[in-house]
Formats: sequence, C-alpha cells, structure tokens
Amino acid sequence: MREISKPSTAQCNLEHYTLFLLSEPKHGGCSRLAEILRDVSHDTVNRFLLRERYEPKDLFEMVKTIINLTGGILSVDDTVIEKLYSNPKYAELIGYFWSGKYHKSIKGLNLITLYYSDIHGNSAPINYRIYDKEERKTKNDYFREMLIEVISWDVKPILVTGDSWYSGVENLKFLRNQKLGFLFGVEKNRTVSNELGYCQVRSLEIHEQGLITHLREFGFIKLFRKDFKKEDSRHYILYLPLEEMLKQLTRGEFVTIHDTHWRIESFHRALKQVCGICRFMVRDSHAIKTHIFCSLQAFVRLEKMRSENIISNWYELQRNLFTLVVREYIVNNLTNICAA
Repeated sequence: MREISKPSTAQCNLEHYTLFLLSEPKHGGCSRLAEILRDVSHDTVNRFLLRERYEPKDLFEMVKTIINLTGGILSVDDTVIEKLYSNPKYAELIGYFWSGKYHKSIKGLNLITLYYSDIHGNSAPINYRIYDKEERKTKNDYFREMLIEVISWDVKPILVTGDSWYSGVENLKFLRNQKLGFLFGVEKNRTVSNELGYCQVRSLEIHEQGLITHLREFGFIKLFRKDFKKEDSRHYILYLPLEEMLKQLTRGEFVTIHDTHWRIESFHRALKQVCGICRFMVRDSHAIKTHIFCSLQAFVRLEKMRSENIISNWYELQRNLFTLVVREYIVNNLTNICAA
C-alpha cells in the first residue's frame, strides 16, 4: 500500500470508490462516480485509481479481523472478469481466457483467488493474483506462491480444495510437503491402481463411501464420485496426512468439504453481480488493479455485515437501497393517474 506521509486531501479515496461499487447496480466508470458526487471530476477519480498501490497483503489485513485463521478450509479457483468489447492491444492485463460460462476462450482478465472458510461459517478472499503474461507464470505458479504467503501470515488451514485444473502432481506433492490435506477434482482419465494394475478413474467401481487407491506418481488417496442430473459424473481425490484418518473419512464429510469449496463459486458470482468488478473503463494496469482491489474490499465489507447479522445475504444491501425509491415512484405515479 502507498505510504501516507500526511493527511490526504484527495477528493476521491478508497472509501468513496468502494461505496460506489456497492451502491451503483448497473453503470461504472470514473464519469459515473463524478456524476453522482457532483463536486468531483472524473479526472479526480481516475487519479485515485492510478495513484494507489494496494497489495494482496492489504486485503488480508482487512479480512483477518472477521475470520478465525486456524482450522479452516482454503479454496483456490480462478474466474474471468469479462471485458468482451475491450481491445487487448490497448487495455493492459486483458487477454483470452477459458470461461466455464461460455465454454470457450473469451476476452477479459483472469483473477486467481485463495478463499478461506473458517470453522464458524465466515469466509472471505485472503489472497489473490491478476494473471499477467509479462510475469511468465502459470496459474499453478500463482497458487503455490499465494499459499506460501498465507502460511507466512499465520493462516493454518486443515485442507486445501480446488478443481481439476489445480490437481497436477506438482501441486499435490507441494501440499503434502506442507503437511496439508486436500480435496481436488480430477479428470476422468487420471490413472489410479486396481487389482490388475493401473487404470483410469472412470473405469473403476467406486463405493458410496469412497475408494482407497493409489494415485499414480503421488500415493494413496481416497476417491469419490459425484453424480449430476444434467452432466457427467465428476471424480474427486481426497488426501489427509494421517492415512488412518483418510480411511475413516465418510461420504458425509466429503460432501461437507465439497460444499464448503463451492463457496468460492458463490463469491465469484457476487463479485460480478453486486461488487462491480467487471465495470471499469480504464486501461492502465495500475488503475485496473486498484479497481479490482476495491471490488474485493467491497465484498469483504458485505461478508462482515453478514457475519454481524446486519444483512442476511450479500445481495440484500443493494436490493434494499432502492426499495423506498421504487415504492415512492409507483405510489406517486398511481396517484397522478388516479387524479387525472
């Protein structure tokens, strides 16, 4: 974070921009915020986005006050921040990334997040990276880098979860060396052992309570299959440092861990729907990073309000902002129609 040597006189700051993201349901950009504030120019807003230098550690400092750092589940996933009409030649950090929503590569930014769910049901993003091809790193490189950071920040998860993208052997061995358990999705062609040798997971008969088997190039894991009505079955590997605990782990515990991992999907959806992460109109990489940090902080604020029972869910704040306005509009127009 940029060091402040004296009281700021800026007319637009982190608080202004974060509240803007939480309250404006449709439009984004510097001009829109300037229009709302009236006495602030769009250049002032733009200077704020360009000026600040927020880091993932700054987000963690906000988050650690609302979560228990010991004994939770740490999930990794990435999402595409859609910018379908931007030109990658002129907008930094924008490229083509695979989207599960569109089932093809689309233009946008790739946000990789570590999302922590604690034992009390509170959850929040605790580390993140914006994919930058100039850094010549893969998403798996970012994942391992972020995990080492959060461990150094005294986060002590009991499990790490992720989808099949992050289930490569290098990641699995890395987690084992960190003495961490994990649950990862795996593709149906991953190779495990059976009575006759090695075979692909799709050819195995997997009991409801899971199957202890040997994952090629790694070691013993417990394999689960989850069936879906409208898509193919998915396979998951679960590892715990103590083999005896792995054997005793039940289907119910697997489902609980899987459902906890799904929170990161809900988080990404909320970022786009009520935290305005896709609604920016700047090209400079520093300005884009500041906008994304503000959006993440907006989500943390929503989660804090939810954990304190001020709101019941992340969507309630923005919806309730307009209830009175809409009600007055309907009543006033009905009154005018009746009077006519």
